[in-house]
Amino acid sequence: MSFAASLVVDFFVAMGIVIGGSLLGGVGASLMHAPPMAVMVNLAEQLKIWAMVSTLGGTMDTLKVIESGVLTRELAPVGRQITFLIAAFIGCEVGAFIIRWLAGEGGSS
Repeated sequence: MSFAASLVVDFFVAMGIVIGGSLLGGVGASLMHAPPMAVMVNLAEQLKIWAMVSTLGGTMDTLKVIESGVLTRELAPVGRQITFLIAAFIGCEVGAFIIRWLAGEGGSS
């Protein structure tokens, strides 16, 4: 898979984890007679870090590439991994924004 394709996939996987987990958590909250919108917003915030970790396939591989790249002064792999991190981070934030928007909070924190 090309670098650009990997970035797009990472973005959408991270966003999908946040949105999907929050929506299904809202369904569960409805079944338990809890306020689904509040639960969804809370879950969206809590799922962001886990979405990043699962999108990147575990942080240890990413950290290992960054460490070896810095120590051997090969910055191309480091830049690639940081770009993947940024794409996953933006995907998480967009997913949380969409959930806040759906919950009527206008996307504000």
